[in-house]
Amino acid sequence: MKLTGGPSNDWDNMRRTLRDVVGKRRHCPFKGQHEAHRVSYKRFKRRIIQRSGSEGPAASTPLATWRQCEPSFELDMVRQRLELDSPPAREPARRGPHETENTPRTITAEGRPATENAPEQGWVWRATVPEHGGALPADERRQALQPFALLDKTSTSQRGKSVMKLAAPSLLNDYYTNLLDCSCNGVVALALGPSVYIWNSETRTLAGSLDPSPQPGRARHWTPSISCLSWSRDGSTLCVGTRQGEIQLWDVEHKRNMRRLPSHLSVVRGLSWKQQLLSSGSALGRIHHFDPRAPEPLVGAVVQEEAVCGLQWSPGGDWLASGSTEGLLRVWGGDIAGVTWSRQPITTMRQPSAVKAMGWCPWQRKMIATGGGWNDGELRVWDTDSGTCVTSANTNSQICSLRWAEKNKCLVTSHGLPHHQVNCWSWEFPSLSPVYQLSGHSHRVLHLAVNPDGTQIFSAGADQQFHIWDV
Repeated sequence: MKLTGGPSNDWDNMRRTLRDVVGKRRHCPFKGQHEAHRVSYKRFKRRIIQRSGSEGPAASTPLATWRQCEPSFELDMVRQRLELDSPPAREPARRGPHETENTPRTITAEGRPATENAPEQGWVWRATVPEHGGALPADERRQALQPFALLDKTSTSQRGKSVMKLAAPSLLNDYYTNLLDCSCNGVVALALGPSVYIWNSETRTLAGSLDPSPQPGRARHWTPSISCLSWSRDGSTLCVGTRQGEIQLWDVEHKRNMRRLPSHLSVVRGLSWKQQLLSSGSALGRIHHFDPRAPEPLVGAVVQEEAVCGLQWSPGGDWLASGSTEGLLRVWGGDIAGVTWSRQPITTMRQPSAVKAMGWCPWQRKMIATGGGWNDGELRVWDTDSGTCVTSANTNSQICSLRWAEKNKCLVTSHGLPHHQVNCWSWEFPSLSPVYQLSGHSHRVLHLAVNPDGTQIFSAGADQQFHIWDV
Protein backbone atom coordinates (compact mmCIF):
# COMPACT_ATOMS: atom_id res chain seq x y z
CA MET A 1 0.00 0.00 0.00
CA LYS A 2 1.49 3.37 -1.10
CA LEU A 3 0.84 6.47 1.01
CA THR A 4 1.39 10.03 -0.26
CA GLY A 5 1.55 13.43 1.40
CA GLY A 6 3.03 14.54 4.70
CA PRO A 7 3.19 12.66 7.93
CA SER A 8 -0.24 13.92 8.98
CA ASN A 9 -1.85 12.86 5.71
CA ASP A 10 -0.09 9.49 5.83
CA TRP A 11 -1.51 8.83 9.33
CA ASP A 12 -5.03 9.92 8.32
CA ASN A 13 -4.98 7.74 5.21
CA MET A 14 -3.79 4.72 7.19
CA ARG A 15 -6.56 5.15 9.82
CA ARG A 16 -9.18 5.51 7.08
CA THR A 17 -7.94 2.41 5.28
CA LEU A 18 -7.93 0.30 8.47
CA ARG A 19 -11.43 1.52 9.39
CA ASP A 20 -12.76 0.48 5.98
CA VAL A 21 -11.19 -2.96 6.26
CA VAL A 22 -12.57 -3.58 9.76
CA GLY A 23 -16.03 -2.37 8.72
CA LYS A 24 -16.09 -4.80 5.80
CA ARG A 25 -15.08 -7.71 8.02
CA ARG A 26 -17.73 -6.81 10.57
CA HIS A 27 -20.51 -6.95 8.02
CA CYS A 28 -19.06 -9.67 5.83
CA PRO A 29 -18.23 -12.87 7.78
CA PHE A 30 -15.36 -14.99 6.75
CA LYS A 31 -15.86 -17.44 3.97
CA GLY A 32 -17.51 -20.66 5.09
CA GLN A 33 -19.10 -19.27 8.28
CA HIS A 34 -22.68 -19.56 6.96
CA GLU A 35 -21.90 -22.99 5.51
CA ALA A 36 -20.58 -24.26 8.85
CA HIS A 37 -23.65 -22.93 10.68
CA ARG A 38 -25.95 -24.51 8.11
CA VAL A 39 -24.18 -27.88 8.36
CA SER A 40 -24.34 -27.93 12.18
CA TYR A 41 -28.04 -27.04 12.16
CA LYS A 42 -28.78 -29.74 9.56
CA ARG A 43 -26.94 -32.27 11.68
CA PHE A 44 -28.90 -31.23 14.79
CA LYS A 45 -32.22 -31.31 12.90
CA ARG A 46 -31.45 -34.74 11.46
CA ARG A 47 -30.68 -36.14 14.91
CA ILE A 48 -33.86 -34.68 16.37
CA ILE A 49 -35.95 -36.23 13.58
CA GLN A 50 -34.27 -39.60 14.06
CA ARG A 51 -34.87 -39.53 17.80
CA SER A 52 -38.47 -38.38 17.44
CA GLY A 53 -39.20 -41.42 15.32
CA SER A 54 -38.00 -43.81 18.01
CA GLU A 55 -38.53 -41.97 21.31
CA GLY A 56 -41.67 -39.90 20.79
CA PRO A 57 -42.00 -36.09 20.54
CA ALA A 58 -38.70 -34.25 20.68
CA ALA A 59 -38.03 -30.87 22.22
CA SER A 60 -37.33 -27.86 20.05
CA THR A 61 -33.98 -27.36 21.75
CA PRO A 62 -31.33 -29.86 22.85
CA LEU A 63 -31.25 -28.34 26.33
CA ALA A 64 -34.43 -30.18 27.36
CA THR A 65 -33.28 -33.56 26.14
CA TRP A 66 -29.67 -33.76 27.22
CA ARG A 67 -30.47 -36.26 30.00
CA GLN A 68 -32.54 -38.58 27.82
CA CYS A 69 -31.19 -42.07 27.32
CA GLU A 70 -31.49 -44.41 24.42
CA PRO A 71 -34.31 -46.92 24.92
CA SER A 72 -32.02 -49.80 24.00
CA PHE A 73 -29.47 -48.86 26.67
CA GLU A 74 -29.14 -51.71 29.17
CA LEU A 75 -26.86 -52.55 32.06
CA ASP A 76 -26.37 -56.21 32.90
CA MET A 77 -24.35 -56.04 36.09
CA VAL A 78 -25.24 -54.35 39.35
CA ARG A 79 -21.77 -52.85 39.68
CA GLN A 80 -22.21 -50.92 36.42
CA ARG A 81 -23.45 -47.49 37.42
CA LEU A 82 -26.55 -45.72 36.12
CA GLU A 83 -24.92 -43.22 33.81
CA LEU A 84 -27.69 -40.64 33.57
CA ASP A 85 -29.30 -40.70 37.00
CA SER A 86 -26.38 -41.16 39.39
CA PRO A 87 -23.31 -39.04 40.09
CA PRO A 88 -20.03 -40.20 38.52
CA ALA A 89 -17.84 -42.54 40.51
CA ARG A 90 -15.09 -40.89 42.52
CA GLU A 91 -12.10 -41.97 44.54
CA PRO A 92 -12.63 -42.70 48.24
CA ALA A 93 -12.08 -39.75 50.53
CA ARG A 94 -9.36 -40.03 53.13
CA ARG A 95 -10.40 -40.17 56.75
CA GLY A 96 -9.75 -36.92 58.55
CA PRO A 97 -7.60 -36.64 61.68
CA HIS A 98 -10.70 -36.28 63.92
CA GLU A 99 -12.84 -38.84 62.12
CA THR A 100 -13.54 -42.20 63.73
CA GLU A 101 -15.19 -45.34 62.49
CA ASN A 102 -18.49 -44.16 64.00
CA THR A 103 -18.39 -40.77 62.30
CA PRO A 104 -21.14 -40.52 59.65
CA ARG A 105 -19.65 -40.31 56.18
CA THR A 106 -21.11 -39.54 52.80
CA ILE A 107 -21.66 -42.75 50.80
CA THR A 108 -22.12 -42.88 47.06
CA ALA A 109 -24.55 -45.20 45.30
CA GLU A 110 -21.67 -47.66 44.86
CA GLY A 111 -21.02 -47.73 48.59
CA ARG A 112 -17.82 -45.65 48.44
CA PRO A 113 -17.20 -42.62 50.67
CA ALA A 114 -17.84 -39.50 48.65
CA THR A 115 -15.17 -36.91 47.93
CA GLU A 116 -15.20 -33.24 48.77
CA ASN A 117 -16.61 -32.43 45.35
CA ALA A 118 -19.54 -34.85 45.66
CA PRO A 119 -23.03 -33.50 46.48
CA GLU A 120 -22.99 -32.92 50.21
CA GLN A 121 -25.84 -31.72 52.34
CA GLY A 122 -26.49 -32.91 55.86
CA TRP A 123 -28.71 -32.50 58.86
CA VAL A 124 -27.93 -32.38 62.55
CA TRP A 125 -30.20 -33.37 65.42
CA ARG A 126 -31.62 -30.48 67.41
CA ALA A 127 -33.23 -30.77 70.81
CA THR A 128 -36.87 -29.79 71.10
CA VAL A 129 -37.93 -26.26 71.97
CA PRO A 130 -40.48 -25.66 74.74
CA GLU A 131 -44.05 -25.74 73.51
CA HIS A 132 -46.76 -23.28 74.46
CA GLY A 133 -48.84 -24.50 77.34
CA GLY A 134 -52.16 -23.46 75.86
CA ALA A 135 -53.83 -22.19 72.73
CA LEU A 136 -52.35 -19.00 71.32
CA PRO A 137 -54.45 -15.83 71.13
CA ALA A 138 -55.41 -14.87 67.60
CA ASP A 139 -53.19 -11.77 67.57
CA GLU A 140 -50.12 -13.77 68.62
CA ARG A 141 -50.50 -16.70 66.22
CA ARG A 142 -48.62 -14.98 63.42
CA GLN A 143 -45.76 -13.77 65.60
CA ALA A 144 -44.11 -16.67 67.41
CA LEU A 145 -45.42 -19.81 65.76
CA GLN A 146 -43.21 -22.78 66.51
CA PRO A 147 -43.66 -26.15 64.77
CA PHE A 148 -46.36 -28.20 66.52
CA ALA A 149 -47.34 -25.27 68.74
CA LEU A 150 -50.91 -25.66 69.98
CA LEU A 151 -53.39 -23.48 68.09
CA ASP A 152 -56.69 -24.93 69.23
CA LYS A 153 -58.01 -27.88 71.22
CA THR A 154 -61.50 -29.22 71.81
CA SER A 155 -62.55 -30.70 75.14
CA THR A 156 -64.82 -33.33 73.59
CA SER A 157 -64.39 -35.40 70.46
CA GLN A 158 -66.92 -34.57 67.75
CA ARG A 159 -67.22 -36.38 64.46
CA GLY A 160 -66.27 -34.07 61.64
CA LYS A 161 -64.20 -31.77 63.85
CA SER A 162 -60.48 -31.97 64.62
CA VAL A 163 -59.61 -32.57 68.26
CA MET A 164 -56.40 -30.57 68.02
CA LYS A 165 -54.85 -27.98 65.70
CA LEU A 166 -51.10 -27.51 65.70
CA ALA A 167 -48.87 -25.09 63.84
CA ALA A 168 -47.01 -26.27 60.75
CA PRO A 169 -45.12 -23.14 59.60
CA SER A 170 -43.14 -23.20 56.35
CA LEU A 171 -44.95 -26.28 55.02
CA LEU A 172 -44.25 -26.31 51.29
CA ASN A 173 -47.38 -25.91 49.17
CA ASP A 174 -46.40 -28.43 46.50
CA TYR A 175 -48.80 -31.12 45.27
CA TYR A 176 -45.98 -33.48 44.25
CA THR A 177 -44.28 -33.65 47.67
CA ASN A 178 -44.77 -36.31 50.37
CA LEU A 179 -43.77 -34.61 53.61
CA LEU A 180 -45.76 -36.45 56.30
CA ASP A 181 -45.53 -40.02 57.60
CA CYS A 182 -46.34 -41.88 60.82
CA SER A 183 -44.28 -44.87 61.94
CA CYS A 184 -45.60 -48.12 63.37
CA ASN A 185 -44.60 -46.74 66.78
CA GLY A 186 -46.78 -43.65 66.43
CA VAL A 187 -43.92 -41.24 65.74
CA VAL A 188 -44.83 -38.54 63.22
CA ALA A 189 -42.24 -37.04 60.84
CA LEU A 190 -43.19 -33.77 59.14
CA ALA A 191 -40.93 -31.72 56.86
CA LEU A 192 -41.28 -27.97 57.37
CA GLY A 193 -39.00 -25.86 55.20
CA PRO A 194 -35.49 -27.35 55.27
CA SER A 195 -36.06 -29.27 58.53
CA VAL A 196 -37.79 -32.50 59.57
CA TYR A 197 -39.66 -32.41 62.88
CA ILE A 198 -40.23 -35.55 64.96
CA TRP A 199 -43.44 -35.57 67.04
CA ASN A 200 -44.69 -38.33 69.33
CA SER A 201 -48.41 -38.83 68.73
CA GLU A 202 -48.89 -40.80 71.95
CA THR A 203 -47.32 -38.30 74.34
CA ARG A 204 -48.11 -35.40 71.97
CA THR A 205 -44.69 -33.90 72.48
CA LEU A 206 -42.06 -32.69 70.04
CA ALA A 207 -39.02 -34.94 70.32
CA GLY A 208 -36.68 -32.85 68.18
CA SER A 209 -35.80 -31.99 64.62
CA LEU A 210 -33.31 -32.64 61.86
CA ASP A 211 -31.95 -29.26 60.80
CA PRO A 212 -29.58 -28.49 57.92
CA SER A 213 -25.98 -28.23 59.04
CA PRO A 214 -23.69 -25.49 57.71
CA GLN A 215 -21.61 -26.69 54.79
CA PRO A 216 -18.20 -25.17 54.01
CA GLY A 217 -18.18 -23.38 50.71
CA ARG A 218 -21.96 -23.08 50.55
CA ALA A 219 -23.71 -19.73 50.31
CA ARG A 220 -25.24 -18.67 53.61
CA HIS A 221 -28.74 -18.55 52.14
CA TRP A 222 -28.44 -22.07 50.66
CA THR A 223 -30.58 -24.70 52.37
CA PRO A 224 -31.59 -28.22 51.31
CA SER A 225 -35.14 -28.66 50.08
CA ILE A 226 -36.99 -31.79 51.21
CA SER A 227 -39.29 -33.44 48.68
CA CYS A 228 -40.36 -36.69 50.42
CA LEU A 229 -39.83 -38.84 53.49
CA SER A 230 -40.79 -42.33 54.65
CA TRP A 231 -40.46 -44.48 57.78
CA SER A 232 -39.18 -48.03 57.46
CA ARG A 233 -41.67 -50.82 58.16
CA ASP A 234 -40.24 -51.44 61.65
CA GLY A 235 -40.15 -47.73 62.50
CA SER A 236 -36.42 -47.72 63.22
CA THR A 237 -35.22 -45.70 60.20
CA LEU A 238 -36.43 -42.47 58.67
CA CYS A 239 -35.58 -41.94 55.01
CA VAL A 240 -35.45 -38.38 53.66
CA GLY A 241 -35.26 -37.44 49.96
CA THR A 242 -34.38 -34.01 48.62
CA ARG A 243 -34.83 -31.93 45.49
CA GLN A 244 -31.09 -32.25 44.93
CA GLY A 245 -31.50 -36.02 44.42
CA GLU A 246 -29.97 -37.07 47.72
CA ILE A 247 -31.30 -39.73 50.09
CA GLN A 248 -30.41 -39.87 53.79
CA LEU A 249 -31.18 -42.57 56.34
CA TRP A 250 -31.58 -41.57 59.98
CA ASP A 251 -31.73 -43.59 63.18
CA VAL A 252 -34.02 -41.19 65.04
CA GLU A 253 -33.95 -43.10 68.34
CA HIS A 254 -30.15 -42.81 68.59
CA LYS A 255 -30.12 -39.43 66.78
CA ARG A 256 -27.51 -40.38 64.20
CA ASN A 257 -27.10 -40.34 60.45
CA MET A 258 -26.86 -43.95 59.26
CA ARG A 259 -26.08 -43.39 55.61
CA ARG A 260 -26.11 -40.82 52.82
CA LEU A 261 -26.95 -41.95 49.31
CA PRO A 262 -26.55 -39.49 46.40
CA SER A 263 -28.98 -41.49 44.31
CA HIS A 264 -30.55 -39.28 41.64
CA LEU A 265 -29.70 -36.26 39.53
CA SER A 266 -33.26 -34.95 39.84
CA VAL A 267 -35.94 -34.51 42.49
CA VAL A 268 -36.64 -37.57 44.63
CA ARG A 269 -40.43 -37.89 44.21
CA GLY A 270 -41.16 -41.18 45.97
CA LEU A 271 -39.79 -43.46 48.69
CA SER A 272 -41.10 -46.86 49.77
CA TRP A 273 -39.77 -49.74 51.87
CA LYS A 274 -39.91 -53.48 51.25
CA GLN A 275 -38.78 -54.97 54.56
CA GLN A 276 -35.12 -53.84 54.71
CA LEU A 277 -34.99 -52.78 51.05
CA LEU A 278 -35.62 -49.20 49.94
CA SER A 279 -36.98 -48.03 46.58
CA SER A 280 -36.83 -44.45 45.31
CA GLY A 281 -38.30 -42.73 42.24
CA SER A 282 -37.16 -39.53 40.58
CA ALA A 283 -38.52 -36.80 38.33
CA LEU A 284 -36.47 -38.32 35.48
CA GLY A 285 -38.46 -41.57 35.70
CA ARG A 286 -35.70 -43.62 37.32
CA ILE A 287 -36.59 -46.14 40.05
CA HIS A 288 -33.65 -47.32 42.16
CA HIS A 289 -33.65 -50.21 44.63
CA PHE A 290 -31.24 -50.19 47.58
CA ASP A 291 -30.17 -52.55 50.31
CA PRO A 292 -28.74 -50.11 52.89
CA ARG A 293 -27.01 -52.96 54.74
CA ALA A 294 -24.76 -53.84 51.78
CA PRO A 295 -21.41 -52.16 51.06
CA GLU A 296 -22.69 -51.50 47.54
CA PRO A 297 -26.35 -50.69 48.23
CA LEU A 298 -27.63 -50.35 44.66
CA VAL A 299 -29.16 -53.74 43.88
CA GLY A 300 -31.60 -52.95 41.07
CA ALA A 301 -33.17 -50.30 38.89
CA VAL A 302 -35.85 -49.78 36.26
CA VAL A 303 -37.01 -46.80 34.25
CA GLN A 304 -40.31 -45.38 33.08
CA GLU A 305 -40.67 -42.74 30.40
CA GLU A 306 -42.53 -40.21 32.54
CA ALA A 307 -41.64 -38.56 35.84
CA VAL A 308 -42.37 -40.58 38.96
CA CYS A 309 -44.81 -38.85 41.33
CA GLY A 310 -45.94 -41.82 43.45
CA LEU A 311 -44.24 -45.01 44.62
CA GLN A 312 -45.48 -47.72 46.98
CA TRP A 313 -44.77 -51.37 47.73
CA SER A 314 -47.72 -53.66 48.43
CA PRO A 315 -48.11 -54.78 52.08
CA GLY A 316 -46.66 -58.20 51.30
CA GLY A 317 -43.82 -56.85 49.18
CA ASP A 318 -45.00 -58.75 46.10
CA TRP A 319 -45.59 -55.74 43.82
CA LEU A 320 -44.36 -52.19 43.45
CA ALA A 321 -46.75 -49.51 42.13
CA SER A 322 -45.38 -46.40 40.46
CA GLY A 323 -47.47 -43.43 39.40
CA SER A 324 -46.49 -40.99 36.68
CA THR A 325 -47.27 -37.37 35.90
CA GLU A 326 -48.88 -38.52 32.63
CA GLY A 327 -51.60 -40.54 34.37
CA LEU A 328 -50.05 -44.01 34.11
CA LEU A 329 -50.14 -46.47 37.01
CA ARG A 330 -47.59 -49.25 36.61
CA VAL A 331 -47.28 -52.41 38.69
CA TRP A 332 -43.84 -54.04 38.79
CA GLY A 333 -42.91 -57.50 40.01
CA GLY A 334 -41.18 -58.12 43.31
CA ASP A 335 -37.95 -59.35 41.68
CA ILE A 336 -35.79 -56.23 41.72
CA ALA A 337 -32.32 -57.71 41.18
CA GLY A 338 -30.33 -56.28 38.29
CA VAL A 339 -29.82 -52.81 36.88
CA THR A 340 -31.64 -52.61 33.56
CA TRP A 341 -33.73 -50.21 31.51
CA SER A 342 -35.52 -52.93 29.53
CA ARG A 343 -37.62 -54.48 32.30
CA GLN A 344 -41.34 -54.05 31.70
CA PRO A 345 -44.17 -53.69 34.25
CA ILE A 346 -46.64 -56.49 34.85
CA THR A 347 -49.66 -54.22 34.41
CA THR A 348 -50.21 -50.66 33.25
CA MET A 349 -53.39 -48.67 33.90
CA ARG A 350 -54.31 -45.13 32.92
CA GLN A 351 -56.30 -42.29 34.44
CA PRO A 352 -56.82 -38.74 33.05
CA SER A 353 -54.52 -37.02 35.58
CA ALA A 354 -51.26 -37.58 37.43
CA VAL A 355 -51.13 -40.64 39.70
CA LYS A 356 -49.74 -39.07 42.86
CA ALA A 357 -52.23 -40.15 45.54
CA MET A 358 -52.16 -43.95 45.74
CA GLY A 359 -52.40 -46.74 48.28
CA TRP A 360 -52.59 -50.54 48.37
CA CYS A 361 -55.57 -52.03 50.21
CA PRO A 362 -54.19 -53.87 53.27
CA TRP A 363 -56.91 -56.56 53.33
CA GLN A 364 -57.71 -56.99 49.61
CA ARG A 365 -54.75 -58.41 47.72
CA LYS A 366 -53.94 -56.77 44.40
CA MET A 367 -56.39 -53.91 45.01
CA ILE A 368 -54.99 -50.37 44.85
CA ALA A 369 -56.70 -46.99 45.14
CA THR A 370 -55.71 -43.85 43.23
CA GLY A 371 -56.90 -40.26 43.36
CA GLY A 372 -57.23 -37.86 40.45
CA GLY A 373 -55.97 -34.30 40.24
CA TRP A 374 -58.02 -31.14 39.93
CA ASN A 375 -58.92 -31.84 36.29
CA ASP A 376 -60.17 -35.28 37.27
CA GLY A 377 -61.25 -35.57 40.91
CA GLU A 378 -62.13 -39.25 40.59
CA LEU A 379 -61.39 -41.76 43.33
CA ARG A 380 -60.72 -45.18 41.78
CA VAL A 381 -60.05 -48.69 43.05
CA TRP A 382 -58.14 -50.92 40.62
CA ASP A 383 -57.79 -54.67 40.29
CA THR A 384 -54.13 -54.99 39.35
CA ASP A 385 -54.64 -58.61 38.31
CA SER A 386 -56.93 -57.68 35.43
CA GLY A 387 -55.79 -54.07 35.07
CA THR A 388 -59.36 -52.74 35.35
CA CYS A 389 -61.09 -50.20 37.55
CA VAL A 390 -63.60 -52.06 39.75
CA THR A 391 -65.26 -49.00 41.27
CA SER A 392 -64.96 -45.21 41.36
CA ALA A 393 -66.48 -42.13 42.98
CA ASN A 394 -66.45 -38.54 41.79
CA THR A 395 -65.27 -36.13 44.50
CA ASN A 396 -65.47 -32.92 42.39
CA SER A 397 -62.15 -31.78 43.87
CA GLN A 398 -58.43 -32.42 43.68
CA ILE A 399 -57.36 -35.52 45.62
CA CYS A 400 -54.00 -34.68 47.20
CA SER A 401 -53.41 -37.77 49.33
CA LEU A 402 -55.05 -41.02 50.44
CA ARG A 403 -54.50 -43.60 53.16
CA TRP A 404 -56.16 -46.85 54.20
CA ALA A 405 -57.34 -47.32 57.82
CA GLU A 406 -57.28 -51.09 58.18
CA LYS A 407 -58.92 -51.33 61.59
CA ASN A 408 -62.05 -49.49 60.45
CA LYS A 409 -61.94 -50.92 56.91
CA CYS A 410 -62.12 -47.44 55.44
CA LEU A 411 -60.27 -45.27 52.94
CA VAL A 412 -59.26 -41.69 53.85
CA THR A 413 -58.72 -38.98 51.21
CA SER A 414 -57.66 -35.33 51.45
CA HIS A 415 -58.78 -32.65 49.03
CA GLY A 416 -58.25 -29.18 47.63
CA LEU A 417 -60.81 -26.78 46.23
CA PRO A 418 -63.60 -26.08 46.87
CA HIS A 419 -63.93 -27.38 50.45
CA HIS A 420 -60.37 -28.42 51.53
CA GLN A 421 -61.82 -31.39 53.38
CA VAL A 422 -60.84 -34.86 54.53
CA ASN A 423 -63.25 -37.63 53.47
CA CYS A 424 -63.69 -41.12 54.90
CA TRP A 425 -65.04 -43.88 52.64
CA SER A 426 -66.28 -47.35 53.46
CA TRP A 427 -64.90 -50.07 51.20
CA GLU A 428 -66.64 -53.41 50.84
CA PHE A 429 -65.79 -54.98 47.51
CA PRO A 430 -66.89 -53.72 45.13
CA SER A 431 -68.80 -50.92 46.88
CA LEU A 432 -67.20 -47.55 47.71
CA SER A 433 -69.37 -45.05 49.57
CA PRO A 434 -68.70 -41.89 51.63
CA VAL A 435 -69.11 -42.15 55.40
CA TYR A 436 -68.35 -38.66 56.73
CA GLN A 437 -66.46 -35.48 55.95
CA LEU A 438 -63.89 -33.72 58.14
CA SER A 439 -63.61 -29.96 57.71
CA GLY A 440 -61.31 -27.41 59.31
CA HIS A 441 -58.52 -26.61 56.88
CA SER A 442 -58.69 -23.32 54.99
CA HIS A 443 -56.44 -24.44 52.10
CA ARG A 444 -55.85 -27.72 50.32
CA VAL A 445 -54.96 -30.69 52.53
CA LEU A 446 -51.70 -31.92 51.05
CA HIS A 447 -50.70 -34.81 53.32
CA LEU A 448 -52.32 -37.57 55.38
CA ALA A 449 -51.16 -40.15 57.90
CA VAL A 450 -52.92 -42.66 60.14
CA ASN A 451 -51.73 -43.77 63.59
CA PRO A 452 -50.86 -47.46 64.10
CA ASP A 453 -54.17 -48.53 65.66
CA GLY A 454 -56.20 -46.59 63.08
CA THR A 455 -58.03 -44.44 65.64
CA GLN A 456 -56.62 -41.09 64.58
CA ILE A 457 -55.96 -39.29 61.31
CA PHE A 458 -53.23 -36.68 60.90
CA SER A 459 -53.47 -34.06 58.16
CA ALA A 460 -51.19 -31.22 57.06
CA GLY A 461 -52.42 -28.47 54.77
CA ALA A 462 -51.25 -25.52 52.76
CA ASP A 463 -52.79 -23.32 55.49
CA GLN A 464 -49.71 -24.40 57.51
CA GLN A 465 -51.77 -26.29 60.07
CA PHE A 466 -51.49 -29.83 61.37
CA HIS A 467 -54.81 -31.39 62.43
CA ILE A 468 -55.55 -34.44 64.57
CA TRP A 469 -58.89 -36.17 63.92
CA ASP A 470 -60.58 -38.95 65.87
CA VAL A 471 -61.93 -41.58 63.50
